[in-house]
Amino acid sequence: MKIWAHRGASAAAPENTMEAFLLAERMGADGIELDIQLSADGEVIVLHDETVDRTASGSGRVCDLTLAQLKALDFSCGMAAYAGARIPALREVYAAFKNSRMFLNVEIKCEQGDYRTLCKKALEIEREMGMGGRILYSSFNWDALREVRRLCPQAEIALLYERALWSPQKYALEMGAGAVHPSKYALLIPGVVRRCHRKGVRVHPWTIDSPFALRLLAWLGTDAIITHRPDVAREILQR
Repeated sequence: MKIWAHRGASAAAPENTMEAFLLAERMGADGIELDIQLSADGEVIVLHDETVDRTASGSGRVCDLTLAQLKALDFSCGMAAYAGARIPALREVYAAFKNSRMFLNVEIKCEQGDYRTLCKKALEIEREMGMGGRILYSSFNWDALREVRRLCPQAEIALLYERALWSPQKYALEMGAGAVHPSKYALLIPGVVRRCHRKGVRVHPWTIDSPFALRLLAWLGTDAIITHRPDVAREILQR
């Protein structure tokens, strides 16, 4: 079972920063989950929320701020050891991990702005940076995933969902998705992992932090887990 760090090692470092991503790698994560959206000047940046209010020293909607304005903010999330942390552009993340073993799960955030442009630019950056085969796109907006596959039929996509689905593999196969990303609560439906695997669909649940849940999901045979604590997950799985 692979370990993917949710927004990096975000229990120990500011989420969606290079500090959190590099720490996750040092902690033994196999991959990183991160979120992308567009800045006001059309740059693909790594940030989860629609606004910067929760995670940064400023305020405002991400889509109203330029890359330079976003880079001027402190994204340390109140963690004194990481004062001055900045959010990266997607290109910076790819440059940092291009020669590493790390796999990247890129979540497309579509609550605001033009998801078609975001998908197009993300795929262009993947191609320009030579990251083919290292990226898995996920989103709660399945139309965005359809757009990714329309623009790049060989792109890997995964369906994000929170509420329980009896047959998530059905939707995955209809869209050509190789994986589903259910919430941990959605896995309360009996047999989900088994039904997905029978159809060749991988299962990567989120967000898994408790030792009990980690052991249970390893026993169920999930293909990867997405966690805030990759160090804890690695320790448990190595026992």
